[in-house]
Amino acid sequence: MEAILRHIPFISSLQRFLVSTTCKLDRGGFIVACMQSPTALAATYRSQGRKLTPQRQLLFQLMHENDRHPTAEALFAEASAQMPGISLRTVYQTLNELAEMGELQFIDIGGGATRFDPNLDDHHHVVCTDCGQIRDVHVKGTAALRPLDLEDFTVSEVGVVFQGVCSSCEKSRAKTGRSTHAKSPALQAKISK
Repeated sequence: MEAILRHIPFISSLQRFLVSTTCKLDRGGFIVACMQSPTALAATYRSQGRKLTPQRQLLFQLMHENDRHPTAEALFAEASAQMPGISLRTVYQTLNELAEMGELQFIDIGGGATRFDPNLDDHHHVVCTDCGQIRDVHVKGTAALRPLDLEDFTVSEVGVVFQGVCSSCEKSRAKTGRSTHAKSPALQAKISK
């Protein structure tokens, strides 16, 4: 009991930290650093002399704790449904400003469109090759990863993207009899020979 009581001030401090920074514990027990709450972000925006509009405030709300890694176009569609007349330019400008402020990060998982992530913690991603779903994952030891025999190049950041099939698509594949190991019909034909 005494050991538990010694940890109460730490737990209380951690709780205040999580509430003030709008961080949360993820499923693995990791503390996830997220962008500020929409209210705090509006205050920060104003304090930096940036123009705060209802459209930007809507985007703050849509990105806050957003774990879907949306593209600007997907965010624009979602915002347009709630606020017709918002421009795609405003979406791009706001996302770029939030990145400049350190409130979100750009991620490129291949496939063309840049995605935006309000999870500022050191993490990586898993991507379903069937439905395109992206999820955050924590990986130990990635900071130590270095390519072999690489000359005239300094690695500044390591980003890992795992590709595979989510459980929903796996079930769908099982129902239709599609292979879970092939990436294309041509490769699937080769594997089945």
